[in-house]
Amino acid sequence: MTSLTSSTIPALLKELEHQAADEIAIVFQQKDQDKLLTYAELVRRSAVYCRAFEQAGIASGEPVIIILDHRLELISAFFGAVLHGAVPAIMPFLTEKLSPERYRESLGSLIEITEPSALVTYRDFQDEIDKIELSGSSLRSILYVEDQPASVEWDWTEAAGLNSQPEDIVLLQHSSGTTGLQKGVALSHQAILNQLEAYSSALNLTGMDVIVSWLPLYHDMGLIAGFLLPILLRVKLVLMSPFEWVRAPYRLMRAVSEHGGTLTWLPNFAYNFCTKKIRDRDLEGVDLSTWRAVINCSEPMRWESHEMFLSRFESYGLQASALATCYAMAENVFAVTQGGIEAPLLVDEVRRSSLSGERAARPGSADEDTVKVLSAGPPIANTEIRVIDDEGRPLPERAIGEIALRGDSLLSEYYKRPDLTAKSVSNGWYKTGDLGYMYRGELFITGRAKELIIVGGKNIYPQDLEAIVDEIPGVYPGRAVAFGIFNEAIGTEDVAVVAEHDEDSQAETDLIVRQIRAAIATGSDVTARYIQIVERGWLIKTSSGKNARAANKEKFLLEFGT
Repeated sequence: MTSLTSSTIPALLKELEHQAADEIAIVFQQKDQDKLLTYAELVRRSAVYCRAFEQAGIASGEPVIIILDHRLELISAFFGAVLHGAVPAIMPFLTEKLSPERYRESLGSLIEITEPSALVTYRDFQDEIDKIELSGSSLRSILYVEDQPASVEWDWTEAAGLNSQPEDIVLLQHSSGTTGLQKGVALSHQAILNQLEAYSSALNLTGMDVIVSWLPLYHDMGLIAGFLLPILLRVKLVLMSPFEWVRAPYRLMRAVSEHGGTLTWLPNFAYNFCTKKIRDRDLEGVDLSTWRAVINCSEPMRWESHEMFLSRFESYGLQASALATCYAMAENVFAVTQGGIEAPLLVDEVRRSSLSGERAARPGSADEDTVKVLSAGPPIANTEIRVIDDEGRPLPERAIGEIALRGDSLLSEYYKRPDLTAKSVSNGWYKTGDLGYMYRGELFITGRAKELIIVGGKNIYPQDLEAIVDEIPGVYPGRAVAFGIFNEAIGTEDVAVVAEHDEDSQAETDLIVRQIRAAIATGSDVTARYIQIVERGWLIKTSSGKNARAANKEKFLLEFGT
């Protein structure tokens, strides 16, 4: 494992190429045969795009959007932009699971706000680009993968990124929602290197570790933990496509077994998914005993999901001590806390009623209705955490409030959104919008103040779904509410929608339900499992006329259940 002596990522890449040119940086798993990428090959491939950006007249510091499938070209284009000093932003590639209309809206919003100078994609994607209104946009160049040579004559004098300063922005991370990628998290070289140093220490990372990842690179967990961390710290990385993992989740287990994988990050739903989808016949000869940390991250973490996962794979060598957790966000580069490395995960059994009714985590007894809450672990080095009340005052242990943090890995800004930056950061403290409590020096996550619905690791904004429902004939405008209901069986949330309508006819009600279901399926990247039509005046509103989502969810569960 290399030490972080360089102050920028291009300088670190140069150092790695010099010190470990023939060392394997990435084992890239493909359908037919694995591709082994050395550090020299990684730089050589990236140089193709570094040269392409230079020839296109892209200046250092200008954003470039990368829309590529999970292939080697994505890696090359990303590092090529970094070497050139441009600021890459990876956007999800359009697949059959995404609504083309919503996707184009999202891309148009990203271009409008981020003002990129270039876009990297495939020629086949030109049809989608042509459907977006780009007149007057900042976009000056579209670079197609098919037009790039296999290699170029290049040396490090052409890497304008070497002139970057530690405080310069090196990349943008965008959260994925139902519409738009409007909140670009701008991260500096220094913030990322600070994160890698602190997080590698929290993980007890060494050069003997092997990280295995299927996570998409447009998500902070995939980009940082499953990509930049191993590559820049000279730790072996086994990388596979998320699309291949979804089709054949057993490939993760086989990769861990074949390569001696020691670390993997998973969203909570993946524990349930692997437990239910992987068959015994696909695990013949698999040995998971090298896995020292399987880290639950990016969704609310469930004790039940861990227990299911351990029960399913313990006979294949998985150890209980390998179950770990992490609280992370793009705004802190990635990790805020890490649990389960130095000691077994702390599980706090609390009264269920106290979590919602008292805004406190009260220890429960055997004769009470309790819930087991998984610790997210203590803060990593150089990151401080506070749990605060609505006035910003620190709360005592076990009191539930908003989680705030500060440290040397925080975002520079929400890119070109000073309004959002000012709203979220005050006196160096970043207010996360998440709810939780501290106990024995560790953080426990209890909910989301921002009311995001998380479906399979994807952030869904309820107001976006509500806007879709408002367009359905027969639904009173502004009288629809969306929220998430956790599904124990699959380990992630289901979408629920309640809408007001005064039609007594069951046939009319059934028609509206079908229309809502279809509209959400085509107008967003999720489907609604629960749709309830209620009479006028059923929904609870706040004093300012906004949807009281938490109150409506509670009322829905009380009257209709699931």
